[in-house]
Amino acid sequence: MTLKDKKLAYQIYLYLGALFITSLVVSNLIFQKFFYWHPFGKIEVFGASLFEISVGVLPYPITFLITDLISEIYGRKKANQIVTAGIFASFFSMGIILLAKISPALPTSPIDDVTFSKVFALSPIAVLASMIAYLFAQYVDIAIYHFWKKVTKGKHLWLRNNFSTFLSQFIDTLTVVGLLCIFEVLPWNLFYALVVSGFLFKVFIAVLDTPFLYLFVYILRKRFGLSEGEEIYLEV
Repeated sequence: MTLKDKKLAYQIYLYLGALFITSLVVSNLIFQKFFYWHPFGKIEVFGASLFEISVGVLPYPITFLITDLISEIYGRKKANQIVTAGIFASFFSMGIILLAKISPALPTSPIDDVTFSKVFALSPIAVLASMIAYLFAQYVDIAIYHFWKKVTKGKHLWLRNNFSTFLSQFIDTLTVVGLLCIFEVLPWNLFYALVVSGFLFKVFIAVLDTPFLYLFVYILRKRFGLSEGEEIYLEV
């Protein structure tokens, strides 16, 4: 690989990392709004409506698509580095919001303290639960992805993409909802409905993103002359 190709590969890696971190941070900022996703009509589980999910899950599946793409093209180490950078960025953004929250608004401010606090009323427990779930799920996703990549000898991209994402998304949903219920941020009667709703939605998105993963992998393999299963090694 020429020096020019290496620079381009590194630039693409940086942009993928930027998209990953943006999707992650945004999902934590907008999670308080819920909407009703009803592909099969109104369904209830233990008295709670199914498919009532947070808008925070909308950008979140993008993070798994990106880690799978980085894993496929750049390897496990680079995927793990992006995950670690994401957790740092999330806590840093939460710190900035908390600082903004305690700064008193001017009487002439378009947004007053009450409105700001209502929109960005970040529960420390909710953020902690989200970060623990995220960290655990992403590392599991990357580990399983490379397990199947080794088993299949770089073939069957759809298998490792979906198998790794399905399990990691279930772990993520179960962990974050469970922690929120344990710390009484959410009532236990919503536990099963939220877990099932969140997991099914993420699985649905994961299936939809498989063709996009094939497309991006094809483009990058062709551009850098990579064989099936081959990875780009970035020294830095």
